[in-house]
Amino acid sequence: MDIIRQGSPVLFQYNQNKKWLVTVSGDETLHTHIGVIRHADAIGRPYGSRITTNKEKYLYLLRPTTYDYIMKIQHGTQIVYPKDIGYILARSGLEAGQTVVEIGTGSGALTTALAGVIRPRGRVHTFDVDEGFIRIAEKNIRRAGLSKYVVQYTADVREMAEMPVSDADLAIIDLGDPWSAVPQVRRMLRGSGSLFAVCPTMNQLEKLAAALTENEFTDIECTERILRTIEAREGKTRHSFHGIGHTAYLCYARKAYFERDGERAAD
Repeated sequence: MDIIRQGSPVLFQYNQNKKWLVTVSGDETLHTHIGVIRHADAIGRPYGSRITTNKEKYLYLLRPTTYDYIMKIQHGTQIVYPKDIGYILARSGLEAGQTVVEIGTGSGALTTALAGVIRPRGRVHTFDVDEGFIRIAEKNIRRAGLSKYVVQYTADVREMAEMPVSDADLAIIDLGDPWSAVPQVRRMLRGSGSLFAVCPTMNQLEKLAAALTENEFTDIECTERILRTIEAREGKTRHSFHGIGHTAYLCYARKAYFERDGERAAD
């Protein structure tokens, strides 16, 4: 049986909208609208147990998943949401042991999800020019227990003469002008390697698609995902009034060799 101990991560779950992610410490208390939650009440109990607050409200002790860490991270920038992350992971076919390049670390939400998949032998190499974002991301990644699988760089790959990574399986670009990094990203990808770019607007998609074709990428696909939740209750099931609508457009492509003029493209 998996027992909660001092220092264990726990998600206190009251309902779908009220959850608290903590590292359990016996002398800590959490003051909430449903009452005081004593960390000590969780210690010694198995995950999945329930405890009560001083207001006699029940809540459950759950083991945090990567999804929980992503949704509870400290935000320095707009995060990539799990509904988009899930598609990135599935479409790219990312596996344990692979190498990922991420241009634009931001708050580290996507970095966390990627590291959770490629561990223990794989690595995520993530780049950002903002030291403030790097520090926030480092804290979030460490909280999820994934620091050893992530290599962080405070650098702009667009200005680098030599690429620090080669033969990567997947590259992610999360910049305001993603097309500007396509040539450098191509140099870090293996043949047939996948590229994803996160774009807030369709104008960005247009420029990006043109840059991908110019830089010899194929299988280009632009999509978005809309998530609708359902309130499932006996006799009155309906669509939820709350949900996550448009967050970003995703552009997918794969590195190819067009062999223009009878010669294989130089990388």
